[in-house]
Amino acid sequence: MYQSTKQVAVLWMALSVSISVAQQTAQAQGTDANAKPAAAAHQLTNSELDQLLSHPESLVVIDVRRPDEVSANGGFPVYLSIQLGQLESSLAWIPKDRTVVVVSNHAGRASRAAQILAGKGFKVAGAAGAQTYEKAGGTIVHFPIPPPREPSGPAAGSKP
Repeated sequence: MYQSTKQVAVLWMALSVSISVAQQTAQAQGTDANAKPAAAAHQLTNSELDQLLSHPESLVVIDVRRPDEVSANGGFPVYLSIQLGQLESSLAWIPKDRTVVVVSNHAGRASRAAQILAGKGFKVAGAAGAQTYEKAGGTIVHFPIPPPREPSGPAAGSKP
């Protein structure tokens, strides 16, 4: 019994020392060990997004979803399609003189992309979810998938 009590006491002291060292390290670095990570990008309300969309001349919408997600769920009439994984290598294509709205289905990926863009000096208004926006009464465009083309004549792959 004495041996197990001693082991528990040693473990408790080791844990206490670890926590103390972590807190001191965080204080030395100017951070709080119990602090939450940096706040996510602002999630735009429908009225905020509608206001931004009413001035397309000063806006660029970046949709970070895959094309099949845009086809299945709908989106905005004009947008840059840049998946999150290619965002940093595509920065040159994004106009810096416009306000940026980043879109995904429910604003999760859009929020991460918005943080990246804000960190690179872009004017980011916030993140929006296309499905969230539509569910709350916003209007999005549903892009129909065109049917496959019918082969026609010799150009369709048959040799004369």
